[in-house]
Amino acid sequence: MSKTLSFACVHFTVAFAVGYAMTGSLLVGGALALVEQACNTVAFHLHENVWRRIQARRDALRPTPGTAPVSA
Repeated sequence: MSKTLSFACVHFTVAFAVGYAMTGSLLVGGALALVEQACNTVAFHLHENVWRRIQARRDALRPTPGTAPVSA
């Protein structure tokens, strides 16, 4: 959990720094950092769901020990 929180802080700081560097505005930098974090949280959740489905599909096609392989 500590590693996750430290990464979130680094991620937020980078987003803020980029927003501030591009605009010179603390408000825009802060807003960008918050919005970017929220969007990445949703994107990560969706990404994990897709990969979970892919893995489930692969597991379903993998033969269990002691059974014949599934032919396509």
